Amino acid sequence: MKKVSAEQVIKRLKIENPWWETRKIPTAYLAFKPRSYLELFYPLVQTKKIRRATVLMGPRRVGKTVILHHTIQNLIDSGYDPNKIGYFSVDHPIYNGLGLEELLELFSAATEANYHEDECYIFFDEIQYLKNWENHLKLLVDRQPNLKCTVSGSAAAALKLKSSESGAGRFTDFLLPPLTFHEYLELLDKNNLVIPPSEANGFFKPRNIEKLNESFIHYLNYGGYPEVIFSDIIQSDPGRFIKSDIIDKVLLRDLPGLYGIQDIQELNYLFTTLAFNSSNEVSLEELSKGSGVAKNTIKKYIEYLEAAFLIRTVHRIDRTAKRFKRANFFKVYLTNPSIRSALFSPVTHSDEAIGALSETAIYSQWFHSDTLLHYARWKNGEVDIVHLNKQLKVSWAIEVKWTDRFFTRPHELKSLIQFCHSNNVTGAAVTTMTKSEKVTVENVNFDFIPTSLYCYTVGYNIVKGKQNIREGLTSGAT
Repeated sequence: MKKVSAEQVIKRLKIENPWWETRKIPTAYLAFKPRSYLELFYPLVQTKKIRRATVLMGPRRVGKTVILHHTIQNLIDSGYDPNKIGYFSVDHPIYNGLGLEELLELFSAATEANYHEDECYIFFDEIQYLKNWENHLKLLVDRQPNLKCTVSGSAAAALKLKSSESGAGRFTDFLLPPLTFHEYLELLDKNNLVIPPSEANGFFKPRNIEKLNESFIHYLNYGGYPEVIFSDIIQSDPGRFIKSDIIDKVLLRDLPGLYGIQDIQELNYLFTTLAFNSSNEVSLEELSKGSGVAKNTIKKYIEYLEAAFLIRTVHRIDRTAKRFKRANFFKVYLTNPSIRSALFSPVTHSDEAIGALSETAIYSQWFHSDTLLHYARWKNGEVDIVHLNKQLKVSWAIEVKWTDRFFTRPHELKSLIQFCHSNNVTGAAVTTMTKSEKVTVENVNFDFIPTSLYCYTVGYNIVKGKQNIREGLTSGAT
């Protein structure tokens, strides 16, 4: 039986690395407008002050391969030699059985770059297809100081697990999440729906709240994945794309392969149940009774789904912001609201599920940060989002509403008022459908803000805030 020759592999490499001749990445990637996260990702890849490999992880179809190619183009535009930049799509069958060092030898043969001595940037896409990749990569970091390696993969749970276990001190993890509402509008060139902050007030304002809400509803249904927002065909049947190409591959292939899950039907049923109840309080007891699956098994499944970046759990505190010793109750949120629409059906402006989906959207913006959030619940009250400071005191709280009713009847926000009084908090935010205003009730200052505008603001501030921190660290290092 004939084996694939080195010459055939090099031919494939030249197809995957057209910039060796053209100084440009493929047109298909140039056509995509870069995500805001590129400004955070590129400095990690480009810098050689820290000897580490970068591990790009995240859910399927969020644009990891695109951001790799945009990074390559940035390197070329910054003056780096294109022949010392190598990209490998490791999932291609032609690379089957080849280790990282063997791939690097072929890279050197194709470009005449000496990766042992020359400064080279190497990108391994879909790295999970290489067995024991984390050990190979660790050796490269240790033995090849001139190499700057970046790897990515769609099996996010596997990458996170192996990166944490084997890459301590050698790998830097970077999470590329689904689109924020800010990025969604930016990619569609709809940022003009929002008026930027002025020096006078420092807050965003809607230019037209009806149109902003219209885009927000579209974001709830289709806005998590770059490929979806540009395709009317996919939007006509989101379940076919998001469910089959994203969710099913995680549930049927990634997680069973990584964790040895035997009963995939159980896992699928649990995820569907949690997706339908996104933003609702659940308990292991309740989930166990409803499914007939042991509580310990459900707990493990939830951990697996979190590792795959499909869901996030949020834990409960009481009226005085105290945590419960036993986490019997908790909330589960989808990491992007459009997952729910793909599994069930798109929502409309007046749909019964719009409130829960709006709350899911707000939480999904915050999931892009390292901010740890809670919700408060006690016998006769609940507050949707609470942030505790390092002293475990309430620093801010938000009540999420998809209605303007409480703008005219703020006294009805009894739970939020009670919570603020109990924790000596002077103010809180309340989201609305269209209204923006400051109102004081019972010595509590309420900031009313449209849900869509709040989502935009959080997404913008998180990414831009990280950029400012990154720039500060970079300037400090130099």
